[in-house]
Amino acid sequence: MAVPQGAIENWQRVVRVRLRPLEEFLQNIEEEIGLGPESVAVRLIADAEMARLNQTYRKKKGPTDVLSFPAAADSAKPGTLKQQVRKARGKFLGDIAISPLVARRNAKSLGRELPEELKVLILHGVLHLLGYDHETDRGEMERIEMRLRRKLGVA
Repeated sequence: MAVPQGAIENWQRVVRVRLRPLEEFLQNIEEEIGLGPESVAVRLIADAEMARLNQTYRKKKGPTDVLSFPAAADSAKPGTLKQQVRKARGKFLGDIAISPLVARRNAKSLGRELPEELKVLILHGVLHLLGYDHETDRGEMERIEMRLRRKLGVA
């Protein structure tokens, strides 16, 4: 995806998004869990691009809200959050792609505002980059995510 490390770039024009609060939130995540600055890059993309990525990498049709692309493939089962962060410290973890259009639809159905939903997706993407997978981990990622959401003041 080639987004500058530590940046949030807006490559879509359909949904108006304020980047500064999202960049500050990403920085808060990095500080809260002990990652170095510029350990994650986020790109906001159009639904067509998201659908292409979802088909290419997950073999699923249509756009999704968030996809994570780890910089390094680590097939080991993730340990505790502290262990994962210790392994990742000082490294670039990878890229996160977010569709603001899908996020806006999801936010509406969940009773959240778009900025809040985008923050949830950024945190979710960071946890995926740290090796967590809610589809296979029997609720571990969700527990960590909910705890961090409370600490970071997100819905």
